[in-house]
Amino acid sequence: MSKSKQKGTSAESAFVKSEVVLETFPNVERRALAGINDMGDVSGMVGLAIEIKNHKTYKFPEWIKETEVERINAKADYGILVVKPNGVGLGSVQDWWAVMPVGAMINLLRDAGYGEPKVIDKDKSEE
Repeated sequence: MSKSKQKGTSAESAFVKSEVVLETFPNVERRALAGINDMGDVSGMVGLAIEIKNHKTYKFPEWIKETEVERINAKADYGILVVKPNGVGLGSVQDWWAVMPVGAMINLLRDAGYGEPKVIDKDKSEE
C-alpha cells in the first residue's frame, strides 16, 4: 500500500473510531472502495456522504467536486468534505475541518431548525 493510501486509510479509521463521531452515529464504518460509483468514505451516517482527506497539500476545489459526485452516487441529502489539517493529530477528529458549499450549509441548518423556513413560491410550484 502506498504511503498516500496509508495516510487516507489511517484518517478514515480515526474518524469512524472517534468518540465524537460514535456517540452520535454508533453504526458508522469505513466504506469499501467503489471506483466511479464511490459514495464517500463512510457509511452509517444516513443522508450524508462523507469524503475524508489527509494530504499535505490542500485541493479544496477538486475535493468539493469529488464530494458532490459521491453525494449524488449515494443519493445523500448532504455531502461533507472532512479534512485532517496538517499538524492536527489523528486522535483529534473534533478539530478537523468540515467543508461544504454555503448553499448546502444553509439547507442543512434549515433542516436542523435554524433560521427561517424556506418560502416556497406558490406561483412557481403550480407550474
